[in-house]
Amino acid sequence: MKKILLFIILIIISSCKSTKLVDSYKNPENVVFTAYKVLLVGMTPNQETRVAFESLLKEEFDKRKIESMRSIDLFDVNFTASAKTEEELRAVERQLLDKDFDAVLFAKVLGSESKQTVRKKISDWGNYTGKFRDDYLQHQDIYNSTGYYDQFKVYHTETTLYCICEGKEQSMVWRGSIDLTDPKNIDKSIDEYVQLVVNAMQEQDVIFRKK
Repeated sequence: MKKILLFIILIIISSCKSTKLVDSYKNPENVVFTAYKVLLVGMTPNQETRVAFESLLKEEFDKRKIESMRSIDLFDVNFTASAKTEEELRAVERQLLDKDFDAVLFAKVLGSESKQTVRKKISDWGNYTGKFRDDYLQHQDIYNSTGYYDQFKVYHTETTLYCICEGKEQSMVWRGSIDLTDPKNIDKSIDEYVQLVVNAMQEQDVIFRKK
């Protein structure tokens, strides 16, 4: 009886987690993907949240002795203050290649959507052939939307790993969909978010390796 009660309690606790992985997709062309220098980008209008996310993620890379850099350390303050053109982002990709980056891990909050809409988007991931610059161009308004988070109870997020290797046509390596339900403790939610991303990538042999 005690074991049954404990099991029920564990189910209730796990169901109450404010952060959960909805689904993930790995490009089948990359059975095992290895990156040696990764740019970490958190797209959010809240500077403190961006710093916390990129910093925690960098700690996970540092633990595994994989070189990474926060976007806040690479881009100057004015970079996200104004919209960028496709040509400007092409130049950014060229600079990243020149600095020996071979991947970008890009996270953004998209908003609150119905489960049917989310499933439809996830089912289309396998047909997505865009690059990092395409994703950035489409969502860069997030940086300057001051009331962006006020309208959401469920924060539907996407975290995408892009290969920026020379000559790669299919540049999306991995994408994870994570929902944050009306988080009260932002620091705790960011920590859970980062752990989910790391564990999901590790499970699929994307940069991080299974132990």
